[in-house]
Amino acid sequence: MKKSISQSKNNTLIPIAIIAGLFFVFGFVTWINGALIPFMKTINELTDAQSYLVASASYISFVAMALPASYIINKIGFKKGMALGLIIMALGALVFIPAANARTYWVFLLGVFIQGAGMTLLQTASNPYITILGPIESAAKRIAIMGIANKVAGALGSVIFGAILLSGIDGMKDKLSTVGAAEKASILNTMADSVVMPYIIMAIVLFSLGILIKKAPLPQVEVGPIEDSKTEGKSKTSIFQFPHLWLGVLALFVYVGVEVIAGDTIISYGIALDIPADRAKFFTLFTLMAMVATYALGVFLIPKYISQAVALKASAVLGITLSFCIVFTSGFTSVLFVAALGIANALVWPAIWPLALTGLGKFTKTASALLIMAISGGAILPPLYGALVDNKKIELLASGIEAAPAMAEAASHGYWILLPCYIIILYYAFSGHKVGLKKN
Repeated sequence: MKKSISQSKNNTLIPIAIIAGLFFVFGFVTWINGALIPFMKTINELTDAQSYLVASASYISFVAMALPASYIINKIGFKKGMALGLIIMALGALVFIPAANARTYWVFLLGVFIQGAGMTLLQTASNPYITILGPIESAAKRIAIMGIANKVAGALGSVIFGAILLSGIDGMKDKLSTVGAAEKASILNTMADSVVMPYIIMAIVLFSLGILIKKAPLPQVEVGPIEDSKTEGKSKTSIFQFPHLWLGVLALFVYVGVEVIAGDTIISYGIALDIPADRAKFFTLFTLMAMVATYALGVFLIPKYISQAVALKASAVLGITLSFCIVFTSGFTSVLFVAALGIANALVWPAIWPLALTGLGKFTKTASALLIMAISGGAILPPLYGALVDNKKIELLASGIEAAPAMAEAASHGYWILLPCYIIILYYAFSGHKVGLKKN
């Protein structure tokens, strides 16, 4: 028996390592958007709102392409789906070449969207694959390993592309404001050309990985039979007959929103608290490293010491606690509480996936597409945070408070949006993941 268990672990070790490599890839590609946004703003002379369409183009792809991705995976399987996703991402990278040559923003956005479509296919295949590759009770542990690969890649990607695209950009902005139209166009064209070589290299790497994945020793995994309804004793016939799945989609939607808020607002929050930008620019790294450390803890603890549901309960309670701490503290202490959200967030994604996919049977691939669509929470909740900040700032300024303290208080006030999100996650952890499932 012990030998059988050991062989089983060895059989999944290589596939887990391969899928971790895929999570590294889309972590790298996703997090370089942080460097792309200010770069695109400069070379295409955009407003702030226009520049954030880079993130929108990426998130929209998850919504638009998740169900088609599910259909494709149902037709060709997990392994070929992953390979195709990598190749589509490579095609998106190649679109940056004509985009740079023409310095045309919508072509850049097309490239970002195509890469997002490839990532959607890759995630729709890889997340359920790693979930059902081994025992369901240890799925959160496997996904936590994927999270480590994803966030380490994100930190690496943001540093590398930040150095390539943003080096000296402040001085270049000053120069652009003093030169004539012809020289300005020449400078901007030269800046735009700097993305060509990195994206050519990216395309080559992605094409190569797509071919390698197709030949990789990934075992064929099959979903189990659909569980019978407790009351009817009949097999499920529709995806709408799984309320625990739809509650999981909602929980994942708000989770992605709070994760993006924790990572993307912390620098601006630090600056609003009058912390110098040279210090504040490293704050996102604090959040990422908090997540990586907690992922590692999850790998050690789950399922040997705690279950996936317990990990989700603890994460939600910690998220609620930290939300109050952020709002009711000030200065660098408050910033540290925002960074600590990385601890509260790390195990939410790994825990929700296996809980939401329990008992889905042949609907697993469609269900995974719905869960991938929940990533759109990252596009919707951060602007709501910004709206809370703007409204509070207007209110405080109208009451006669000076600009600096008004901005600090308004930025802190925006984090109230976290509270209902973590309450939803807490509900899913305690009872939402069991709604509609047959009791054993």
